[in-house]
Amino acid sequence: MCEAHAFLIKGGQEEKVFENVDRVEINEQEIMLEDIFGRRLILNARIKELALVDHKIILEEINI
Repeated sequence: MCEAHAFLIKGGQEEKVFENVDRVEINEQEIMLEDIFGRRLILNARIKELALVDHKIILEEINI
C-alpha cells in the first residue's frame, strides 16, 4: 500500500498521530487527514515536510 503516516513535531521529536493517510486537505489554519477507512483527523498544523519515499507527512503545530 502507498498510504502515508502523519507525524506531529512535539518537543523536537516526531510523534505519530495518524496512520494510513489517503487524503490531505489544507485550509487556512487546519489540516484534515483522512485514512483509507474514512476516519478523519483535523489539526491546527502546517506541513513541514513530505517524505514520500518513506511514506511520511511531517507536521508542525500552529499556535492560534
